[in-house]
Amino acid sequence: MSLDTLPLPDLAAAEVVVPAPGPGPGNWAGAASATLVDGVVWLAYRVRRPLTEGRGVSTVVARSADGVRFETVSEVRRDDFGAESFERPVVLRRPDGGWRLYLSCATPASKHWWIEAVDADSPDGFPTGTRTVVASGDDAVAIKDPVILVEDGIWHMWTTEHPLDEVGHEDRMRTAYSTSVDGLLWDRRTTVLEPRPGEWDARGARVTAVVSLEPLVVLYDGRARAEDNWHEVTGVARGRADGVLTADPGGPVARSPHSDGALRYATAVRLANGSIRFYVEAARPDGAHDLVTSVSPG
Repeated sequence: MSLDTLPLPDLAAAEVVVPAPGPGPGNWAGAASATLVDGVVWLAYRVRRPLTEGRGVSTVVARSADGVRFETVSEVRRDDFGAESFERPVVLRRPDGGWRLYLSCATPASKHWWIEAVDADSPDGFPTGTRTVVASGDDAVAIKDPVILVEDGIWHMWTTEHPLDEVGHEDRMRTAYSTSVDGLLWDRRTTVLEPRPGEWDARGARVTAVVSLEPLVVLYDGRARAEDNWHEVTGVARGRADGVLTADPGGPVARSPHSDGALRYATAVRLANGSIRFYVEAARPDGAHDLVTSVSPG
């Protein structure tokens, strides 16, 4: 799959799915994940306010028949999880027919993050579902922003890790890969994507979407400097035989033409006709970020 034929988000043809909760920087709708179940697109995204107004205040789960117009099914609040903020969630239907929502939760008054799963019979039950911490992190690393696929009974998860060993540099990020048989107890395999000194992703590399599992092709967020935190752009990486990812040469493949250029947290859904619908968080001229969608040939 060459770069010329690789499906990518198309901002020029994108439609707004969820507008930012307000004007200006720090007001962001996005960090979404999407899944297609029985012809219906299910979307989970976080709503974020500026730092002075509460950061990631809630995670919303919504559904759509056309992939563009969504109705909210449930919403969970960060305070119910003792979290200072939410970041990227994942929504999916479990192989046994139930539903699961993964949440990225910030530990109050720290740079630490953990991932928690919520199980329910249906998506409207997430606010009162059964909770399980699936990636706790520790004093050395914060864990957040999962990307999860289930294939042939094996659960695959790519997570963002923030090393916490240097005070003031906790924004650095790399991607780890884990597997599981139930999506709750995970076995961390290895670090699969790391920042590259001197490149556009020198400060961080976060897998956001699996475009193809065989061969493994992913989209990832990258940034060069600490000052670019929250303003990442999108690149492509490909898996070697051992599963470790190698970034494509030539820099990012997608960015917003507006404001800080942010085009991040891409997620992909393969439609029945073989095309791919992308959802991505994109900067607009006033610095806010909308959640937008576009369709590319598969």
